[in-house]
Amino acid sequence: MEGSRPRRGSPARVSTVPIAVTPEGFWCCPSPAALHKSLKNPHHHHAGGGGNKQAPPHHKTPSAPPSKAPSVQTAPSVTDEPRQQDQAAAEAPAPAGGQQEPQHKICVGFGRPETSDLTVMLYGKEGIAVRMGVHRDVLCQSSAFFAARLAGGHGPPAPCVEIHDCDDAEIYVETVGLMYCDEAKHRLLKQSVPRVLRIMKVAEVLGFHGCVKSCLEYLEAVPWVGEEEDNVVASIRHLQSKDYGVSPLLRRISSENLNSPGDTLANIMEMVLTSTDDRGRREMKALVLNLLKDSSHCTDGSSDICSETLYSSCRGCLDRLHRLFTEASEEDYSVNVTRRITLETDNLLWLVEILVTQRICDGFVVMWSSQTELAELHPKLTAASRYTVSCITARLFVGIGRGEMLPSKNTRLSLLQVWLQPLIDDYSWLQCSCRSFDRKLVEDGIGQTILTLPLEDQRSMLLSWFGRFLKLGDNCPNLQRAFEVWWRRTFVRPYVNEAEADDFL
Repeated sequence: MEGSRPRRGSPARVSTVPIAVTPEGFWCCPSPAALHKSLKNPHHHHAGGGGNKQAPPHHKTPSAPPSKAPSVQTAPSVTDEPRQQDQAAAEAPAPAGGQQEPQHKICVGFGRPETSDLTVMLYGKEGIAVRMGVHRDVLCQSSAFFAARLAGGHGPPAPCVEIHDCDDAEIYVETVGLMYCDEAKHRLLKQSVPRVLRIMKVAEVLGFHGCVKSCLEYLEAVPWVGEEEDNVVASIRHLQSKDYGVSPLLRRISSENLNSPGDTLANIMEMVLTSTDDRGRREMKALVLNLLKDSSHCTDGSSDICSETLYSSCRGCLDRLHRLFTEASEEDYSVNVTRRITLETDNLLWLVEILVTQRICDGFVVMWSSQTELAELHPKLTAASRYTVSCITARLFVGIGRGEMLPSKNTRLSLLQVWLQPLIDDYSWLQCSCRSFDRKLVEDGIGQTILTLPLEDQRSMLLSWFGRFLKLGDNCPNLQRAFEVWWRRTFVRPYVNEAEADDFL
């Protein structure tokens, strides 16, 4: 925003654009699209032969006090001083090429023209100029900017205030119109959040503090949709140091008395893990998993809080699963135990998926590979009761094969020694009863896990598998690809390396 200075240019082409007036006496400026349309169609608002066409009936000036109600004036009533315009046009330098591009001027009148004692000129983009006939007392009472510009000095009061390089002339006009309203907040009803943010920005520049407060009250009361929340917060952050009262808005997204994020997450996890409704548990698991996946980039200790909460939930599930296995290993266990085992294994699979998305699953591989007592109880249960537990082992092998988790060599070896045989025992049930079971993916993960071990451990694991596959066939994981790699490492590569060494010597 710049100070008053003479602005020279080519002859102005005046277009009268109607300003919509509501029954309450509030007006709104045309949108930029309407402004440009008027400029492209100069005869749209003028009758033939140079006569002026009156505004439509719904644009008529409502009956109101002179300083409160806006009106739309035709070009002659507000475009006075034609001689000054002609003189300015004569003194203006001609642009390159010898042609002058006409400056577009949109005429807007406030109240009754006979009461207007001040002209405000807005010079916006693309040569648009808006000339407003306004009232000095209204603007000075509402705006610190206009009060400072119009402060009485030694000379006569300035008849015109110019605002140059105006990025949002439409909103400037509407903000000046709000200075004529007793309750600006009520005039903002049915406005969109982005538009109110634009009005608040201009009101702050003009020192229109009442309008800024009204905009804040509006923003505090309406919902924010999509990206509006980020835009609102970015627009009001800098107002915290000023006496505008932005705390009610910021309390929508933050609170000093908010419970610890770790406690809140633990409460959410507990409610999901203890739910007994299948559909509700399934949908909330998907919701929480997606939300944690989206927020996995958070830093500043958030991952530590999440890790502690998740591993606490994992330990609780493992403890319950161990008790259920002990109960199911007895002869007179109830059928309900099988359902509870399935529920706990489903909970653990969900927790594993969350740990994978958070890239903190290595610790769970350690926990699972150390469940020797659980693995010892495994053969004592019927296959129908226990096979879902092998889904956890299969998921860990897939994760290691994909590089989603990076457990140590001893942990990988322990996982194979403790849980590979139970997985083989349940393999036929997994293929027939588990919808999410992907045989090729699991077999590739097992093979890749074995091939990450030292060569002697590879030999022990793969020879043991070789004998089981000969007995079980399709009821055993097919690790032929891993066996071929181990074979080349054992029987082919040493001789190739020896031959290359001989050639080098």
